Amino acid sequence: MSSKLKYIIKYIWIGLVAICLLIYFIYPDLFAKEKIASFVRQFHKYAWMAYFLMHIVRGFLLLPSTPLIFAGVLLFPNNLVWLLIISLIGILASSLLIYFFSNTLGFSKIFERDNTKFNLIENRLLSKNGYLYIILWSFIPIVPTDLICYLSGAIKIKISVFIISILLGELVLCSIYIFGSAFIIN
Repeated sequence: MSSKLKYIIKYIWIGLVAICLLIYFIYPDLFAKEKIASFVRQFHKYAWMAYFLMHIVRGFLLLPSTPLIFAGVLLFPNNLVWLLIISLIGILASSLLIYFFSNTLGFSKIFERDNTKFNLIENRLLSKNGYLYIILWSFIPIVPTDLICYLSGAIKIKISVFIISILLGELVLCSIYIFGSAFIIN
C-alpha cells in the first residue's frame, strides 16, 4: 500500500473517530441501549446481521461495545446464548481488523519513539505472560479493548495468542453483561 493511501486512510479514520466521539459525548442518548435496539429492530429479519455488523464497525470507531451488548439483550431476550456467540464473533472480527490495520493507521510509530510508558507496555505485552495483560485488558470494562487490539497489532503480538486472549477476556465480560442483565430485567 502506498504511503499516500496510508496517509489518506489514516486521516479519514481520525476524522470519523473524532466525529463519532463528538456525537457520543454531545448526544449520548443516541448511543443508549434502547436507541440502538430500536435502530436494529428496523431491519426485521436481518436484525442479527445488522447487530453483527454494528459490532465490527463499532471497533474501528472506538465506540464502546457495552451499550450494543445491552441492546442485544433487549432485542433478543430469548436467544441469549446465540447473542453471546454473535457478540463474541463480532468482537473478534472487529479485533482482528483493528489488529491488521494498526500499522496502516500509524500505531506502530508510537513504539518507535523512546517513550518510557509505551516501552513498558510493549515489554509487558511481549513478555512470557503478555497474554495475561491482554486478557485482563479485554475483561476490565473501563479499559477500551479496541486500544489493546491496536497496540497488539502494532507490536506484532502472535496472532493466536492475541485472539485467544481477547476471546477469554471478552467471553467472561460479555457473559456477565448478557446473562446478568437478562437476570435483572426478568
